Amino acid sequence: MTNPTSTTTTPRETGTLAGRREWTALGVLMLPLLLVSMDVSVLYFALPAIGADLRPSGTQQLWILDVYGFVLAGLLMTMGALGDRVGRRRLLLFGAAAFGGASLLAAYADSAGTLIAARAVLGLGGATLMPSTMALLRTMFTDPGQRAKAIGLWSGVMTGGIALGSVMSGILVEHFWWGSVFLVNLPAMALLLLLGPFLLPESRDPSPGRFDWLSVPLSLAAVLPVIYGLKEIPSEGWHPLYVVSVTVGLLFAALFVHRQRTTGSPLIPPALLKGRGFTPALVLTLVASLAMMGSAVFTTQYLQSVLGMSPLAAALWSLLPSVFIGVAGPVTAQLVQRGADRGYVVAGGFAAMAAGFVLLALVGTDSLWLVLTGAGVLACGMVAIMSQLTDLAMGGAPVERAGTASSLLETGAEFGGALGMAVLGSIGTAVYRHDMPATAPAPARETLGGALATAGRLPGHAGDALVRTAREAFTSGMRGAAIAGAVLLVLAAVGAGVSLRKSA
Repeated sequence: MTNPTSTTTTPRETGTLAGRREWTALGVLMLPLLLVSMDVSVLYFALPAIGADLRPSGTQQLWILDVYGFVLAGLLMTMGALGDRVGRRRLLLFGAAAFGGASLLAAYADSAGTLIAARAVLGLGGATLMPSTMALLRTMFTDPGQRAKAIGLWSGVMTGGIALGSVMSGILVEHFWWGSVFLVNLPAMALLLLLGPFLLPESRDPSPGRFDWLSVPLSLAAVLPVIYGLKEIPSEGWHPLYVVSVTVGLLFAALFVHRQRTTGSPLIPPALLKGRGFTPALVLTLVASLAMMGSAVFTTQYLQSVLGMSPLAAALWSLLPSVFIGVAGPVTAQLVQRGADRGYVVAGGFAAMAAGFVLLALVGTDSLWLVLTGAGVLACGMVAIMSQLTDLAMGGAPVERAGTASSLLETGAEFGGALGMAVLGSIGTAVYRHDMPATAPAPARETLGGALATAGRLPGHAGDALVRTAREAFTSGMRGAAIAGAVLLVLAAVGAGVSLRKSA
């Protein structure tokens, strides 16, 4: 068994079975991972209370919501590569301390600026925690079968945390004050800081080379403008500012790739992308995330704005599809261990996600159970896909580059999520606007939210008629986006079956 106090890990794998210490350590790692994923959505219900207390401007409110995700996405590659050099356990413990301290600062923030700064530090902490947990998992579980099970659990926790975050915030804000949504982070981070040095092995690349600092701003300049533009396009449309933002990001991405190919010590070694199955896993991860986040844009609005649920009720109902998420990853791992071809298993996951979109393409304006079933099938397919793609990519990556490999996969997932909201969101918006009558008020023709707000100011039957029309138009847009998503996923299923067939 690996000595948890060692300072280096050789890249050679032994295939030794993990024992009680490693599985206990995995449980400790799951807590911060859950909280990092929850923090993506934890402010959804706390925002009104924050607005009443801190009185942020409209711009400040947007930054309170978005700065966490921007910093997280922008620093993933940097922190993954840094962990490979300075030690994954060391970076993980630093991230836990930063995350805990920032949570305390956010809970007691007395101004919008302080809260924005605290959320930015939370994003930095999250960027250290996510690739470090996967890299340590790769180090602790060298047996392929055990590693597959552990990664299945990791994928389920990561997917379920986002859904749980909004519900947790609603419950806490209802019974306590808004700062409590941040204080729940403290016990898990304290536990990690206490037990991590004893349970987790230190591991790093024994020959990392120098750290290429120029690649850090290049990676930020490549990631942040693209994520920003893609996230704004669904709500604001193809405004020139957002198109320029995406274009600028892509130009910096080209410069970043050129830097990695020409420098002697790249942040992301090009050889990593040439590893067996890594590039297909990266591309398919992006596609799966595109579909998952693209569907979430519609299902969350459907529950609240079409069915008329309160935000908390909608969040509680949205937890129902998550019940099966924890089972999907381990069951999929068992299938592969018993001889099922991984390519076909991943293709089956994409087929399941496509079936979920088909169910969403059948919804009407009163189809609660159909929407929940479709979302559940989508989530199960997503976890099955992610667990296998992550295991394939991490199993094929050199141990000394585990942090870098993990950060690339997670960055691909972030890009996919933003792209899904932009592409499928734009399709839904286009259908909505096409189906809304030209005589409807301008705000009502833009979005369903605008229609509901406008209807509240109209007398009696006129307001009711506008609400019905807008809900039907939104549902049509949801069906159009679902059809597009299903077609994309069928193509991804074929691609997975071909590119991953007979992969180890």
